[in-house]
Amino acid sequence: EPAEYVRICDVYGAGYFYIPGTETCLRIGGYLRYDIGVGDLGTFNGAQSVDREDGDLNDTYRKNMRFTLKTWTGQETELGTLKTYTETRFQFGNDNAAEYINDAHNRDVSLNFAWIQLGGLRVGKDESAFDTFTGYAGNVIQDTLVPYGGFDTNVVQYYFDAGNGFSAVVSLEEGYGPFTIDSYVPHVVGGLKWTQGWGAISGVVAYDSAYEEVAGKVRLDITPMENLSLFIMGGYGTDDNLEDATWAIPAGGRGMYKLWAGNWAVWGGGTYTINEKTSFNLQASYDEGENLGIAANIAYDVVPGLTVTAEVDYLRAGEFGEPGFSNWTGADKEDSIGGLLRFQRSF
Repeated sequence: EPAEYVRICDVYGAGYFYIPGTETCLRIGGYLRYDIGVGDLGTFNGAQSVDREDGDLNDTYRKNMRFTLKTWTGQETELGTLKTYTETRFQFGNDNAAEYINDAHNRDVSLNFAWIQLGGLRVGKDESAFDTFTGYAGNVIQDTLVPYGGFDTNVVQYYFDAGNGFSAVVSLEEGYGPFTIDSYVPHVVGGLKWTQGWGAISGVVAYDSAYEEVAGKVRLDITPMENLSLFIMGGYGTDDNLEDATWAIPAGGRGMYKLWAGNWAVWGGGTYTINEKTSFNLQASYDEGENLGIAANIAYDVVPGLTVTAEVDYLRAGEFGEPGFSNWTGADKEDSIGGLLRFQRSF
C-alpha cells in the first residue's frame, strides 16, 4: 500500500502538520524551565527551610524544574475555524507545604489550559479574560508582587475582532478555589480594546457574583520607539462584602478579580530591546494597602530556543491584613528582596 507521509500545514503558522487521514492540523510544543531563587522572595514566595535538628529557619535556595507540554489544533469548517489548545505542567522542586519541611519533591501536575474554540466562541479551561484581554503586567517573572486579578477558571467566552483595530470580549467564568461561584450565576467579564501602530488602549470590567463586587482595569500601551515598549495600568474594585470573608488566602478584602489590597492599584513598566538577543524588563506596582513591588530583569537568548533570565525583586509590605500576611506573597518582612535565575528551553 502507498505510504502516507506527514504533510506540513502552514495555514495557522509554523510547526503545524496534518494528522494523517484528517484535515485537522496539529502542533506540539512546550518548554523546560529551571528556576533558582534566593533571598526573601526567591521563587514561590520565600527561600527558607526548617533545620531538622533544632527547627530553626535556614536561608537556602528555592529551586523548581518545570516541564510544560502544549498542543494546538486547527481545522476550517463552515462555521469558522475550529481550534483547541492545551497546556499541562509537571514540576519538581521546593514547596511551602508544612509536611515537606521545604524538601524538594514532585509537586503538582496542573492542567492550565484546555479549551475549544469555534469562530469567536470559546469554552473550557482558560485564564480569566480580566487578565488575558488587557495583558499581563510586564515581561518580568514576578509580575504579581501586587496582584492584578485571578487566573484559573472555566469559561464560556465570546471574542469579537472587527479587523480595524477594535476588539471586544464577554466571558462567563466559574472562578477557582475560594473564588468559585456558589450559585447558577457566573462571574462576568467584559472588555473593549483599540489597537493601532502606536500601541493600544484597553479596559475590562468584572462582576464577582459570589460576593456581588465589581472590579475594573484600564491600560495604555505605547511604543515610542522601535526598541522600546511601555505600559501603565490602573485598577479599582469594591470590597464592601469582602472585608469579613474568611478564605485560605493571605488577607481579607480580596475577591476573584480585585486581588490587590484596598480599592485601587497601579502597575507600570516596559521592555527595552538592547540588541537582537538581549532585553531589559522593568515593572513597578503599588496599591492602596501600601504594598510596593519592583521587579527588573535582563533576558538573554543564548541560542534560538534557549533563554537565560536574571531578575531582582523588591517588595515593601504595607500595613494591610494580619501580621505576616500583609501582602499577596505572604512575605513576613516589611522589606523583602529576592533574586531569580531562570533557564528556559522552548520548543
